[in-house]
Amino acid sequence: MLAVTNTSPLLYLVLIEQVDLLRALYDQIVVPRAVAEELQHPSAPVNAQAWVRALPSWCALHSPRHPVPRELLRLGAGEREAILLAEEWEADRVLLDDSAGRKAARQRALHITGTLGVLGQAAERGLVDFPRAVARLHTTSFRMPPPPILQGIMARYTLQ
Repeated sequence: MLAVTNTSPLLYLVLIEQVDLLRALYDQIVVPRAVAEELQHPSAPVNAQAWVRALPSWCALHSPRHPVPRELLRLGAGEREAILLAEEWEADRVLLDDSAGRKAARQRALHITGTLGVLGQAAERGLVDFPRAVARLHTTSFRMPPPPILQGIMARYTLQ
């Protein structure tokens, strides 16, 4: 399986030390150049900067071949490139957390998941303790869904 990632899922998985889950879930991750640039910005966390500088072999750094269509101009550069690359590469998934990016990807019939979805998929395979991973996310600047939605997600991926 091939996935294209935007900045936030990659960033938060690095911050909670679960980025290797991507390797377990997908054969290859395409990282848009704009995402790499965002993760190398001086204001980005040092561990994210280090991770993107030493990109693992299961990640590929690419730029879209096609110009950005007008309807994607309102998105951030990472989201635009992730959506375009997901289309160009016919990716199985595009990893996006931002609601505007997810809406644009849905309009283009792309299969979407985000940080919580990656953790949930990994939990279903027994690769991560979902409640513990979410607790780690709470220590970052990750924007959690509203409590009723988060409770539903937690119930789905928490072993009883």
